[in-house]
Amino acid sequence: MKNNIGGIDRVLRIVVGAALVASAVGGFVGAWGYIGLLPLLTGLVGWCGLYSLLGKSTCSLRK
Repeated sequence: MKNNIGGIDRVLRIVVGAALVASAVGGFVGAWGYIGLLPLLTGLVGWCGLYSLLGKSTCSLRK
């Protein structure tokens, strides 16, 4: 799997995902908060399956 998530996208996914999961664990939101696991995991791994299907990448081009 080739990385297709760039730096800013990655940080945003990790922050939003962690916030949703923390809110669900803390009881501030319902069980739907665990959907935050998806952006959290994709941010940590650096690869998004949907981006691959769409042919999209937010990684910067380096030569």
